Amino acid sequence: MFLQIREILLWPRNAEFKPRRVPFELGKVNVISGASRTGKSAVIPIIDYCLGAGTCTIPVNTIRKHCEWFGIVVATAQGDKLLARREPGAQRSTEDMFLFEADRITEIPHRVAKNTNADAMKRLLDELAGLSNLDFSGGDDSTGFDGRPSFRDLAAFTFQPQNVVANPDVLFFKANTYEHREKLRKIFPYVIGAVTPALMAKQFELGRARQELRRKVRELKDAQEVSARWLADLKAKFSEAQELGLAARPEQELSRGQMIEQLEEVVARTDLTLAVSTSTISDALSELSGLDVEEREVSRELTTLRHRLEEMNRMQVGADQYQGALTLQRGRLQLSSWLVGHTDDHGDCPMCGSHTDSAKKKLLALSVRLHEVEAESGIDKEVPAAFDRELQRVTKEVGQTTERLRSVQFRKRALSGRSADARQRQFAAQRAERFVGNLEAALDLHRRLGNDSELVEEVARLTELVQRLEGELREQDVESRKRRALTAINSFAGRLLPFLDVENPQAPISLEINDLTIKVQGSDRDDYLSEIGSGSNWLAYHLAVLLALHQYFLAQRNSPVPAFLVLDQPSQVYFPKRVPSRVVNEETKEDEPRLRDEDVDAVRMAFDVMGKVVLSANGMMQLIVLDHASQEVWGEVEGVVGLPEWRNGIKLVPMEWLNSA
Repeated sequence: MFLQIREILLWPRNAEFKPRRVPFELGKVNVISGASRTGKSAVIPIIDYCLGAGTCTIPVNTIRKHCEWFGIVVATAQGDKLLARREPGAQRSTEDMFLFEADRITEIPHRVAKNTNADAMKRLLDELAGLSNLDFSGGDDSTGFDGRPSFRDLAAFTFQPQNVVANPDVLFFKANTYEHREKLRKIFPYVIGAVTPALMAKQFELGRARQELRRKVRELKDAQEVSARWLADLKAKFSEAQELGLAARPEQELSRGQMIEQLEEVVARTDLTLAVSTSTISDALSELSGLDVEEREVSRELTTLRHRLEEMNRMQVGADQYQGALTLQRGRLQLSSWLVGHTDDHGDCPMCGSHTDSAKKKLLALSVRLHEVEAESGIDKEVPAAFDRELQRVTKEVGQTTERLRSVQFRKRALSGRSADARQRQFAAQRAERFVGNLEAALDLHRRLGNDSELVEEVARLTELVQRLEGELREQDVESRKRRALTAINSFAGRLLPFLDVENPQAPISLEINDLTIKVQGSDRDDYLSEIGSGSNWLAYHLAVLLALHQYFLAQRNSPVPAFLVLDQPSQVYFPKRVPSRVVNEETKEDEPRLRDEDVDAVRMAFDVMGKVVLSANGMMQLIVLDHASQEVWGEVEGVVGLPEWRNGIKLVPMEWLNSA
């Protein structure tokens, strides 16, 4: 994949200043050298952040304090693209990004604003890399280690930060974390071309076909088990069909196919052609059904009449009780007649014996009043005669209806005894209907399980597809392709090692993609990188393998890996060291160590190898080296160019930005 860094950009928070531009040459080894604390180690985090990293690892304080946006200009086969991302502040990252595209970007906007997001940017980079949309589990929705390869996974091959470039335990960027290490192991065969998008598509199709075949085989097995049990009962069903009059008794034993054929004819017949149906039931069955209806109607009528009779009886009892109460009250009120009857015009008062007209008048008034009370109490009132007539009528109807119900029940008992045959025929008809329904379902299952059934054909088709795909994948032989790719990479690295400062340059090495490390083959034993001493050895093997990988990627027709590599402090194993001679920079007053001659030669060897690899790529590969070593060490090496050294006040963040704060 042709993708190289044309510029690194920084936009200040103070809008009065122009953006900071750090240009690089394409197809060369670009060296940024300088003193400590000038911002060299921020270059990798800035590029990584602008390429969609999940976390911003750009150093805080000075750089993030004075920068509002970070950006890069990348050269691609589709032209230049400016990718910028906002400084996240207190967050770990931000999704705000700015994208500008042109054939060649020369002018940089003074200020930028969000016009896209990190997810959209990563999708753009995935498309530029030509990455497959399929994942490693045979689908397109998986996540984690089996998820589809992404441009972010390829950062392992483009960055060698200071803590990795000469690390005996870690060979690739971020491979010290479990998540990145496992994903790198998963994508490595894809990256080196052992697994191509076409092969992934075949593996995806094979996985789906195997899954579908397993499901269909289970369905067929279950159905065959059901069919076997049904076939074992087939003769019994045929006999039952004969007993029900649905099939004729054969003169000789029928085969399974013949029985099935006759039973299918039974299913195909209509209800009217059955030997036993509702039309064959006797008239007694119809009469019995009518008596059931009449019995329910008479029972409802009798229930209504009984309820009315009970209410009238309660009313009569209440009337008798009321009449008794009235008689008692009248007896108590007859005092008025008794008093009047015991007085005359000449007698004394019956109570006190006095002889006075006023007492007599009062007694007469009391008698009149008591008579009025007697009249108002309803002593002379009686229950109407119509009530007695209605009571007699209802009582009579209850008797008649009870007799009708007894008559209907008697007729039902008599008819039921005579219509036992009707009930048996009705049951037989219902049984025949149920049998035909069950038989139809069983025959349908058998038809599906025949030699020409769709399920059997589907299993055969999927089996053939799986065998064909397995054969095609065997022809491709992923393991052999992987071995051939690793052999080529090891060969590239082996040709570079003699030109680096390594202890045993002739010892064959092998890249172990399962362990993500290097194995050095010896005469007596093989040693992993972590088992070998000396920082110079670690650096040499790192450089040889990373450069060999990029040489291999460039040799592929459509490699997704970007054709650039950034190395931070590759000379750290030699510089700085405590040496007798030291120099003091007069302007910065910084005490800087002077390299020994043998260290200078070792560092220069590394730059010479990098320059030759880049030149052999004919402009298709770019290296960016961040180092303390000055131009005196790597100067005049073919293919190596240097930016103005970051010394004497020249830093990643301009001094004027810092002084304005």
